[in-house]
Amino acid sequence: MAIIPQLSLFTWDEMEELGDLERLRLVLEHMPDEHLMQKLEQKRGKGRDDYPVRAMWNAVLAGIVFQHDSDAKLLRELSRNGQLRMMCGFKGKAPTASSFSRFLKNLLAEVSEVEAMFDQLVKETKEVLPDFGKRLAMDSKAIPSFASRKNKTEEEDGRRDTDADYGKKVYRGTRADGTRWEKVTKWFGYKLHLVVDAVYELPVAFSMTKASEPDLNEGHRLLEQMEERQPEILKQAEVLIADRGYDDTKFIMTCWDEHGIKPVIDIRNMWKDGERTRMLCGLEHVTHDYKGHVYCHCPATGIEREMACGGFEKDRNTIKKLCPAKQYGVTCEGKEQCPVAHGIRISLSEDRRIFTPIDRSSYKWEREYKRRSSVERVHSRLDGSFGFEQHTIRGIKKMKTKCGLALSVMLAMALGRAKENQKDKMRSLVSAV
Repeated sequence: MAIIPQLSLFTWDEMEELGDLERLRLVLEHMPDEHLMQKLEQKRGKGRDDYPVRAMWNAVLAGIVFQHDSDAKLLRELSRNGQLRMMCGFKGKAPTASSFSRFLKNLLAEVSEVEAMFDQLVKETKEVLPDFGKRLAMDSKAIPSFASRKNKTEEEDGRRDTDADYGKKVYRGTRADGTRWEKVTKWFGYKLHLVVDAVYELPVAFSMTKASEPDLNEGHRLLEQMEERQPEILKQAEVLIADRGYDDTKFIMTCWDEHGIKPVIDIRNMWKDGERTRMLCGLEHVTHDYKGHVYCHCPATGIEREMACGGFEKDRNTIKKLCPAKQYGVTCEGKEQCPVAHGIRISLSEDRRIFTPIDRSSYKWEREYKRRSSVERVHSRLDGSFGFEQHTIRGIKKMKTKCGLALSVMLAMALGRAKENQKDKMRSLVSAV
């Protein structure tokens, strides 16, 4: 029987090749916004309808797709671009600044509707891409407020941001020569906390907090949020990838024990006094380091060798470590009297941070962790392609709504493209018969 390779229905590279008008078409056609339109129509009430609600809403989406960082720039674009006005649904001139401002005020009051729209897009994307959500990546993104600092006067006047506060992120690493480096980023504003699909690089869940909120705290809340709003994603997820900001025993146990998701989370060195290794499980000839590398010590020569990875035993909740002499063909003088020559089992309960279902010392763990860059690429697109690198947003409610809309636009583009690719591939399969 012939093996038919899995066809890719969507890659983000395809979106980069499309023009702005084509992207906008995808968004307008695939955004599940009917309920939101009904709510906004009710708020508008009766009277003159010079600027229809649908047209104003389409203009908001166009502003996101066209990367306008202010309402004024969007309105200027609408004034000079008749094709765009027609595409949005304006029959005459572009809306005035005051009418657009009133519409945005009504839109900002519908944060829950924006969240519901995002959840619906996640659901529809899952239907088109069956493996969507199997591999998840989690991280936070710093988003500065348009206001530069706190003001002593806490009264809201449209110019101050009374919701924002100060945040700091510390990045550490090791250079090729072994020396350590450290980079500190500080900002005044907010944090966008994201869970993305690590394969398709699309958002799955999000939340907005003040800049000072720890990543770990919001990580727990995001899992709870997904359990309530995206249970089908959480049930299907196999791996969750995150940096060391989420390195926590309770978080790791929640992932694996409650949801069956294998945590691939970078680890902090919590050992004191410069310890390199510790004895493992009371075994005299076996030690381990804080990154999960396990070593056997030859009873005859004392030579230390790293034991081979033997996989994970789900029914036992243990990882296996195998004799390096047997696995790699290494000559070991003490092999005959070695008490661990047959291999060992390490229970995850030995240390839940160090020993995880995917062995930290395995190539598989390294391969999975490399996918963490997917969430960083989503962050980058929010800055470069969706206008968050330069914006004029103040206030957490407005920031959450704008981020929710941008992420929804991202999903609508991908959903539309995946559906059209699906049709194209179906036609090609039929024609080949």
